[in-house]
Amino acid sequence: MKRALLATLTVAVLLTAGTSVRAMPVGAITSVVLAQADEGSAPAEAPGVVEATVEETEVAVIPGDLDLTYAIDNLLLFLCAVLVIFMQAGFSLVEAGLNSSKNTVNILFKNAMDFCLGVLIFYFLGYALMYPQGSGHEGGYFGFGPKNFEEVSAPTEGGTLNPQVDFLFQAAFCATAATIVSGAVAGRMKFAGYLIYTAIITGFVYPVSGYWKWGLGWLDAMGFHDFAGSIVVHAVGGFAGLAGAIALGPRIGRFTSEGKPVPWPGHNLPFVSLGVFILLIGWYGFNPGSQLAFAGTENTDAVMLIALNTTLAACAGGAVGMALSWLLFRKPDLTLALNGILAGLVGITANCDCVTNVESVIIGAVAGAVCIGAVMLLDKLKIDDPVGAFPVHGACGLWGGIATGIFGAEKDLKVQLIGSAAIIAWAFITMAIVFFTLKAIGLLRVPPEEEIEGLDMVEHGMSAYGTDPK
Repeated sequence: MKRALLATLTVAVLLTAGTSVRAMPVGAITSVVLAQADEGSAPAEAPGVVEATVEETEVAVIPGDLDLTYAIDNLLLFLCAVLVIFMQAGFSLVEAGLNSSKNTVNILFKNAMDFCLGVLIFYFLGYALMYPQGSGHEGGYFGFGPKNFEEVSAPTEGGTLNPQVDFLFQAAFCATAATIVSGAVAGRMKFAGYLIYTAIITGFVYPVSGYWKWGLGWLDAMGFHDFAGSIVVHAVGGFAGLAGAIALGPRIGRFTSEGKPVPWPGHNLPFVSLGVFILLIGWYGFNPGSQLAFAGTENTDAVMLIALNTTLAACAGGAVGMALSWLLFRKPDLTLALNGILAGLVGITANCDCVTNVESVIIGAVAGAVCIGAVMLLDKLKIDDPVGAFPVHGACGLWGGIATGIFGAEKDLKVQLIGSAAIIAWAFITMAIVFFTLKAIGLLRVPPEEEIEGLDMVEHGMSAYGTDPK
């Protein structure tokens, strides 16, 4: 009994002690321990016997380092994908809160369909356009490489990703780009027209420009750097939203007959505040998740740097948003401060992996100022963007691409300018064609009387804040 207990305890200790015994069969370890027990020697006093046994066998009794790395990388990427998907809730709350209550159902519906339709269309079409590696399209402008998402093989090296979770993470990014536009066109766009827009941006516009960088296309070959998507995701959504806002025109009553902007406060600022913090939390999946590998000291250090840079930029953007609104309007504006947080997040997204902590503060602070400047510019141009989708995602996305060339270690500013301009022009021009085509065929804007009544009842026949039946 004593010998058996000693053997069991020693086996447990050895199996958890380190890699030197991972390849040793349980039976071999047990036989060595029992032999030592018979001779009156403690196992710890004869390490040479254990090492000799390790060299004689190739049988694994617990997962090796490669399997453990594979599990860590894929499980953590899955959690990051979930955080990015959770950002859809944040976008919904921010957009709903900053708009009239009579359009809440319409806004929530659009955000839900951005995700549902976006994921399906990206699965059947967009992903193959964006990631055609191995199909001879590297370095090009367009490509197509169909994927088998069920083709899973054993990991061959650290950082190997299961294709299922890889798609899930990328699809979450695609849905994010699509839903940004919803805020810029809120309160006056037909629901059917919006669904057509969603299908086009997720199935074609976003995947093509995404391929130029992340699919190893021509911008990647030039050395263009966009770590997590200031340009590829946010600027695409922001400039697409700008095209939509221009095509639609402002909401009724948004500007006076003299062209002066009329303040249009949101109906639920607690929604907005909660939504911003949900987006902040989701960004820890967005930016750190884009490392795509987590196991090992080097990856862990990179993820921690990315996470802190993301936080510092967000805080700097929020602080500058508060300070500038206070200076310009004599009172601190909550909505501008909250959008400043988002502006800082967008600005740091392209470069969070290649700048220092102090540089991330500078990037976030400038983004907060850029956001307010863009809001004021849109008012002067009489362009109605109800939630500031272009100032936050378009203007600050562009700043993120430029800031990468200014602050990023060994990054080329000229290449950053070329890449940023190319992707922005692609998104704006293609989506302007889509929106003006929808306008020409009568699928863009609801009639004035329906806009005044509210899209919830007109488009969906329900109210977000309905009364109890009598």
